[in-house]
Amino acid sequence: MDETATVSARIPVGTKERLEALAKATGRKRGFLIAQAVEAYLEIQAWQVDETLKAIEEANSGDLATDEEMRALRDKWL
Repeated sequence: MDETATVSARIPVGTKERLEALAKATGRKRGFLIAQAVEAYLEIQAWQVDETLKAIEEANSGDLATDEEMRALRDKWL
């Protein structure tokens, strides 16, 4: 089992109520649900930062879409 630490945070009352309702409905503890939510958030944010840094690196190296590629993409979605 991973080592754990206690953290505290202020959240809106409505969010706390929703958390408590979910805990009751799923039979899980609030702490478990909070830990899962934080882990999912961190994974998404880390992926987004990584992809942004890759895009910046590509742009800085001149690896950009051509006008034709951009027109084709636009035409595909319009």
